[in-house]
This record gives sequence, C-alpha cells and structure tokens, in this order.
Amino acid sequence: MRLGQLHYTSAPPGPDGSGFRFTALTPGLPQSVLREAEQLIGYEPPRNAPSRPSAAELEAFPRAFSYSELSDGSRLLARTVYTGADYSGRWGNFHAHAVHLAPGRHLPDGALPVSAWESPGWATATPEGGVPAALDALPPSSGLDPAGLIAFAASREPWLAAVFTDLQRQAEDETAPQIVLVEPDSADVARWVVLASTVLPRRAAHRLTFTTYTRRPHLAGQRIIGVLPDDAHGPAGSGRRYRVHDCTVPPAADGPEPSPWAVAAARIWSAGAVELFPYADRLPGQPFTAGPVSALALCAGIDLPSPHRAAAARWACEHPAELEERELDGLVQTLAAPRQEAVPAAETAALAELFARVGGSLRAETAAPLAARLLTAAVRSPEPVRPPERGALTDAVARQLAAELGPELRAGIADAPDGFARPLRLLRVAGLLGVECADLVPPLAHRLASALLADPSAYGGELHETLTDRPDLHTALLRELDSAAAAGPASVTVLLERAPVELESAGPLESGETLPYLRMCGRKARGPAGGGDRNSELRAVLEASRVSVFAHPPLLRIAFRLVWGSTAPTPQEARYVLAETGPDVHRAAETWPFLVTAAFNGRPGDPQADELAHELLTAFGKELRPHDRAALLLLEFARDLRAGGAPPGWADRILGLRSTAGPVNPPVLEHVGGRLAHQLLTDPGAGRELEELIRSGDTDLCAAYEKAAQDDSVRNRLLRDPHYFAARFVDWNRHPQVGGAWGEVRGALLDGVLRPAARALSTEDLAAVEAALSQRGARHAEDFRAWNRPGALGRLGLRFGGREGRAGKAAPRRRGSRDGGA
Repeated sequence: MRLGQLHYTSAPPGPDGSGFRFTALTPGLPQSVLREAEQLIGYEPPRNAPSRPSAAELEAFPRAFSYSELSDGSRLLARTVYTGADYSGRWGNFHAHAVHLAPGRHLPDGALPVSAWESPGWATATPEGGVPAALDALPPSSGLDPAGLIAFAASREPWLAAVFTDLQRQAEDETAPQIVLVEPDSADVARWVVLASTVLPRRAAHRLTFTTYTRRPHLAGQRIIGVLPDDAHGPAGSGRRYRVHDCTVPPAADGPEPSPWAVAAARIWSAGAVELFPYADRLPGQPFTAGPVSALALCAGIDLPSPHRAAAARWACEHPAELEERELDGLVQTLAAPRQEAVPAAETAALAELFARVGGSLRAETAAPLAARLLTAAVRSPEPVRPPERGALTDAVARQLAAELGPELRAGIADAPDGFARPLRLLRVAGLLGVECADLVPPLAHRLASALLADPSAYGGELHETLTDRPDLHTALLRELDSAAAAGPASVTVLLERAPVELESAGPLESGETLPYLRMCGRKARGPAGGGDRNSELRAVLEASRVSVFAHPPLLRIAFRLVWGSTAPTPQEARYVLAETGPDVHRAAETWPFLVTAAFNGRPGDPQADELAHELLTAFGKELRPHDRAALLLLEFARDLRAGGAPPGWADRILGLRSTAGPVNPPVLEHVGGRLAHQLLTDPGAGRELEELIRSGDTDLCAAYEKAAQDDSVRNRLLRDPHYFAARFVDWNRHPQVGGAWGEVRGALLDGVLRPAARALSTEDLAAVEAALSQRGARHAEDFRAWNRPGALGRLGLRFGGREGRAGKAAPRRRGSRDGGA
C-alpha cells in the first residue's frame, strides 16, 4: 500500500506562490484534506525558546507528532519539526511531513499510529523535484524500545492509573474531557501515547488521536494533547473540557478515584508485563472490566488490591476454560497466599465461589491452601463464608487448622449474641476439622429451638444443611422441640407447619426415646385433615406419638390441647373420649376438668350434656369440687326430668343445687330451667310442681317457664288440643294475687299466648275448650267465658291479674271468688 504524503514548509516563490505552502504532494489528494491538514500541521516554538537557535539547540526543540481525524473520516499522521531560518534567512520556519489514511485504513501491517514516532521514514525537508518518493510504510523508531517504555512507566507510576481512567472514559463516552499531558519533553508525551495505545483494546487504540506538542491546546482537537509546563495554565482551569495531568509536579492526593481496570493496567505496566495486554484483549468479557486483566496480572504474580482479586476470582469462575492449567494454578496460588491485612468479605466470597467452581480440578497442593484460607475466613470473618468440603484439605493442613482454630471455634459456637447462623457455620467447620464440640451441641440446640419457636421463618437452607451434616445437632434439636411440645404444643405445631424440620434424625436416640410430643405436633401440623371429626383426630394424634396413652397418660393432655386448643369438647365428644379411654387415664392426665367444662358449656337443650354430667359424677366423684359437683347435679337433675324419674320438689331441688354451686354457667341454668319448664308444660301431673315454682318467686325459673310457653310447639298444641288449652288456662290463672316474677309471667302468657290462640279457635273449638274446663269445674268454664267475652279485658284484668299484677301488686279479691286452682 502506497501512503499518500504531503510536505509543508516556507518555500521560495514558485507556481504555487511563496511562504508557507505545500511543497510536495502525492497526486490525487483532495483539496478538502489539504485545507484541513494545513490547520493541523503548523508549529509555534516554545515560549522560552531561543530566537536564533544553534544546530544543537534546534535538536532540543519539541517535535509535534500528531494523529488527527478529518471531517470525512480519514486520518492524518504528521510530524512537524522546527527548522530555524527559511530560504530568505527569516527565523521561524518549520517542516511538516504527513501521511494521509483513507477512512477505515490503517498503517501497513496494522501498525499503531504511535509506532511511527521518529520513524526513519519521516523527512525533514521537501524532496527534490517536489514529488514525494514512494512510501509503503513507516518503520518504527528505535526510540520506543520496550525496556525504555517500562522504565518510563515506572517513573510515571503516580499518574498511570489516573491517565488510564481518563482513557477509559474517552473510549466509553465521546463527550469525555480531552487529556492534557504536561511533560518537559515531547518524546515523553509520545511514550505516554504508547502506554495508552498498549492498554486500550486494539480497535480503540487505532482510533486514539493525539499530538505530542502544541502551544495552543485550546485549538487542538485530539484526545491526548501534549504541552510544555509553560503552556499548562490555559487548560488547567477547564475541568469539564480537559483533564490535566502535570507530570512535573506530584499529583494531588484528593484526585478522583481511578477505575479498577485502570489500576490493574497501571500495575501491569509498572511490572513490565506488557505482553499481558494483547492476551487480555482476546479474553471474553466486557471492555474495561477488571476481571480479565486482574486475573492475568495475578497469574503473573503481580500484586493487586482486594477488589481486583475478587474481580479476578469471579471472572475465572465464569471463564475457567480460558486460562491454561498452569495459569489457573498460578492464579489460585496467588489468591491463597497469606496476607497481612484483613481480607474483605467480597474477596472471600469470590474465592469461595471460585473454589466451588474449579477446586475439584486443582492439584491437591494447590487446592489445600485456598481451602485452608476459606476455612480460616469462615471462622474469623463476620460475614458468612461457605466452607469447602473436607476432601479439599490434606491431613496435614487439617491438623494444623484444627490446632490453630480449635479454641476460636469452640468460643464462637458457645457464644451467639446475634443469632445462631454463625455458630452453625462454626459447628460445620469444627466437624470438617475434627474439633471436639459434643458438649456444646445441646446448649446450641436449646438456643436454636428457642429461636425457631419465636420465628419459624428463621429456618433456612443453611440450617437444613447443617442438620444434615451434624446428626448430633439434629437429634439434640428434636429433643428440645419435644420438651417444648410437652409445655406448649401450639407453638411447636406452628413451627412444623411453616418449617420443614425433619422428625427423623440419623443420629442416635436413647433407648426407648420416641419424641412422642413432637410427633403428635407433627401429625397435627402435617397430617391429613380430620374432616371435622375431632374424636378421630384425637385418636390419630395419639397414635402418632408411638406410645400408648395408657402407659403414658400425660400424652392425653397434650393431645387435647392439639385437637381442641383453648376450647372445650362438645358434650358428645367428651362422652366419646371418656368411654374410649376410661376415667383412670383422665385422672392421671388431669384432663377430666376439660370434660367438666364440656358439660358446663353444652348447648341448652342438648341431652348429651345431661348424660355427660351423670357419667362425670359417677367417674370423678372424689375429684370434683363441691360447686362443680352441684352444677353437674343440676345437669343430672335435668336428665332425671327428661327421663321422668325426678322425685317431687323440682323447683326446690334446682334452687338448692344452684345455691350450692354458686355462680353457674348461664348455659347450665338455661338448660335446667328449660327442662323444668318443658316438664311443667307437658306433664299432666305437674300441678304441684308449678305451685312450688310460683311460690318460689324465682325470676330465672319464671323466665324459663315464660320462654318455654312462648315456643311454637306450645302455640300449635293450644290450637289442636282443647284439654291442653284448658290445662294452661287453669295453670296460668293460678294465684292472681301473687305479684313479682310470676305476676309478670302469668299476665304475659294470658295476654300474649293464650288470648291470640283463643281468637284463632273456631266456635266448635271454643266449645270443646269450655267442655274441657267444665270437667275441671264449672267455675273454670264460667271464668273462661267471661275472660274471652269481647270487651271484658279491662273489667276482668283485676280478677285475673292483668297488667296491674305485672306491676308487682296483688289484685284485690272479689267477695266469694275462688282462687282459680285446678
């Protein structure tokens, strides 16, 4: 490939004029390129340069070596040198020699532009005849030898990372500031460009524009601009447009933080391992990430900060096949080497991830130090570290670690101010190293059980793995939960519902130890639903204990709490349990009070409550407290009333038992009062018992009678049974002079129940009622006719105890009247 060339200097008059002009051109160069080039290849001597320099002084003038992008996308690589006097003897002449690269074209063989610094191919004068000689390449200069560049990089180490950081920003953002390098020698700027071109990806290096010298940096459009110290003041105050790096003074201590990639690149240059850059450019990963360059640097033994070590480990985890075996081995050895400073958690986590990924493919002598490093971190790091498997350690390393870390392990397992996560990790490490901790397992299991019962969500994967690795801890935890279940089964049941705690342990259990309470909770938490049959559920829970309730009665108490919780069984459920287990088990388990409560809380009118009371009195007569016995006797008396076997004196019997029982559950009183009222309303021979109720004046019994009399069954029978109607008319006209509770009830029943029924009867039915009353006495029939006659209500109210009687005063008796008794 022939390079298009142009020469520019001050020349004598000719066809193209005189003064500064193009003196030699490769034919075919566009005029637009020439116009732009003319603005780029000028030269101004340094401010303090001698006006008439000697030949030796001319050699010391800076060289303006530049690589610029033109508006059409082509590039111009130029070298401009000061030549002193021109053809006329005037001082200030310079000569520029440039090559033009079409868009998308590079120097031959893909050479980087900076490689042409001081190339032998550059001319210092216009060629004879005004026609440039053919130029196929620009051979590299011997002034940029690797050893010299490495020495230069070492001398510029304080600025390397900062400059490389700005290079990264430029490559990632076209609007990033230009880099201004302040050097007393333009050759050093060229060396900077070599360093920059080496660290950048190859494509980015080909696009990097630069100039090694200019007097007017504000007019320079290149990405890297070299200036002398005298010209540094201009861009120094324009932070948004320029990033100035003055290499003649120490860098500021409070400068921006360099990027991780830049730090790694700077360390590599300082170490002279420049061959790593093209290697890193070929490795997978995003440009300017720290992983590839850090991994290669560490493989080469170059020390890097902790973030880079972590980045290298993570990159190697993602791309383990990209490194040769010896390189991966070297990387692991470098990462596992002992460090004086504390290792951050991020680095340790990355090392653990790397070991999990490649540890199995490493040589034992390489893997063991890293495994030891991770185990030590697992013990000493405040952050969780996943320990490696035991097989990663040699026996010698394991013994050394056990001796070194044993006291710390035991102390950490015993002390858990911040929960149990750290003691669990330490217990696993102790198991790997063979450190004896059997005495610490039960206390740890106790703390663990307390924490899980307080918060079941604390059960996680790490705990599950630890219980699998340490059967002794698993067994101890199950024992603790069994003890907790014996005291509070509800909380253990909730734990087993929400956390997958295994109820079987691979560890040894003592002879006969079955963890019955825990298994009962497990059945309640994880077993099939009982379908609403709580007696079947109770049987299933007891069977899950694997222990006979007859051999160990306390199981029954826990089973009761699991099945019924804070409630009591229904009377029917209580009767079933009592019949199935017998009173002796309930007596030993102290569950019989649950059965008593079941009787007291029974639904009013439920005959099962009556029967349960009778059975409880028979089974637990000696255990019952007097007031509970009296309350149960009330229920049993209701049973006798229902069976028709109650002896006379019903109201007195109820009132006496109620007095002995003291405060009685309202359902019990409602049940007994309702049963009494039912008997009084249905038993034809209960007239004397009604008399006792009336004389007692008890508000509760009277209210129960009124409620029962207002039932639909009574209303329906009044309408279809004349004799029943007659009996109720007689009953409810008893003792009209009695006030109080009976006075209110009797008036309400006559007015609210009997009168509506009488109005609903036909003439024939009313006649049948009068006939039935006549059989009880003529007076009753006469009173009924008077009571039922329209308009007689007000007149007869006094006689029959109307609303005045409900006010609590006895109505005056008419002379010669009877008491209306049956």
